[in-house]
Parts: sequence; C-alpha cells; structure tokens
Amino acid sequence: MLTAPKPLAPLAGGTDLLLDLQQGRHPPVRTLLDVTSVAEMTRLERRGDQLYIGAAVPVARLTRDPLVVAHARALTEACALIAGPQVRNVATLGGNVAHALPAADGTIALLALGAEAEVASLEGSRWVPLRELFLGPGRSALHPERELLVGFSLPLLEGNDASCFRRVMRPQGVALPILNCAVWLVRRGDEVDDIRIAIGPADAVPFRATQAEECLRGQPLTDTTVQQATQALLEQARFRTSPRRASADYRRHLVIFLFHDTLRIAWERATSPPS
Repeated sequence: MLTAPKPLAPLAGGTDLLLDLQQGRHPPVRTLLDVTSVAEMTRLERRGDQLYIGAAVPVARLTRDPLVVAHARALTEACALIAGPQVRNVATLGGNVAHALPAADGTIALLALGAEAEVASLEGSRWVPLRELFLGPGRSALHPERELLVGFSLPLLEGNDASCFRRVMRPQGVALPILNCAVWLVRRGDEVDDIRIAIGPADAVPFRATQAEECLRGQPLTDTTVQQATQALLEQARFRTSPRRASADYRRHLVIFLFHDTLRIAWERATSPPS
C-alpha cells in the first residue's frame, strides 16, 4: 500500500531526513521547508544566566564557538565526534535531538548539561525539559505536523562547575558510538555539590543515571562513593545488544571505565573557573 505524501517537512541540515526519505524510513514529502533562514533558530548567544543555542546551528560551529567551549565543554566534545567534517558543517543540533536516538552524542551532552528545549506551534512557544522530548528509539514526542523544535537553553557555568563528554566507538565509515557518557558537576572543596550523568545507549530513550547521581550528590568523591555510584548506574541502566555495535554484556563492562574516566575529568576541570 502506498503512503500518502505529507504536504511538507522542515529541513535544516537534512543529514538524517534526506537519508530517511531515500531509504523509505520517512513518508514521502511534497515540499521541504528550509528553516535555516529563521533568525531565532540560528542564534547562539548569552541570555542572562543562560546560553541559548538555536536548533538550526550546525554542530561544527559548536565545536569552536568561545561561549560553548567555556560553558558547555561536554557539548563541544560531543559535537566534535559526530560523523565527519563535511557532515558536521551541515548537520544541526536540533536534528541530532529531534531524531530521538538514545545514543545521539549531542543529546547525551545536552541532557547532562540540564538543557531545556523551546518548542513552537500555532498555539505559541513553550519550554520543556529535554527528557520530555523522547518516547522511544527514533520516536520523538514532538508532533511532526504541528510542532517545531526552535532551540535550547542551558545554564552558564558559575566557576566551580564543569562538564565532560567521552565515548567509545567502532569505525564504520561513519563512526557510531558503542557507548557514550557525559557528566556535569558542581564541586565544593572535596565534595560533589550537584551532578548530572547521562549515558547512551542505556535505555530506550536518552538515559539519566539518577540513582548514581544520588549516590554522589553531597558526598566526597572517594573510591567508595564512586563504586557505590557505579553499582547504582549498573542496576538502573538497561543496556541492549546491537548486532553491528556491541553486546549488552560488553557495554555493561565498558561503562564502568567510561564513567570513571568522564567523572574524573569533569572533577578535575571543576577546580578552575571558566575562561
């Protein structure tokens, strides 16, 4: 049975959408609407105590923009690992999020950084926590014909907080993550005052290790507390086997070292204020 073409679809980078259309994973579309000329969607600026990033900002720009480097280091590191240079020049942060994949690098970094998303519709615009945008693998909560992802807002660093993103990947032409991890934390002396940990893929949607966060929040960073947090992470996460990437057992083994490394770097960075 033939699928009726949709009247239109928004297009920014198109690195996912055009492939999906070509390979039959997206219904045919009569018209592609280029949104890169919408000023709000291409802005990258400080707004009070927040960093605003338009959904149509190319990920290559996020790897070198001074504001992002200073205040969202995890996002800079994540975007630098997305595909290759040619793709990064056109792929957008909004596309990375809207595709709703549980291991999308930009999404995992934004989740750890406490980002909110601006969503526009005919009824107006609203801000929603990033975690509310996902229903399952490749399933976004955004209504495809009535809502548009406009941009993201995340808190600026205050001097005793920092972030880090790391991943393990298997080169396959376009290097896809076997596992990735982002950590944001606030350091008060030898204690973890606050922390957010994101892992992908560790569930059907982008995953926050909230139980591990509770183990570390308000505690000194010691071997004991790190081990307790690691155990909590392993109990909460739901790793799956991917025939082309890795088994669930391998990911459970790998996440221990990846989490420890990412946590350590974020902790060390938090000793220095942002430039």
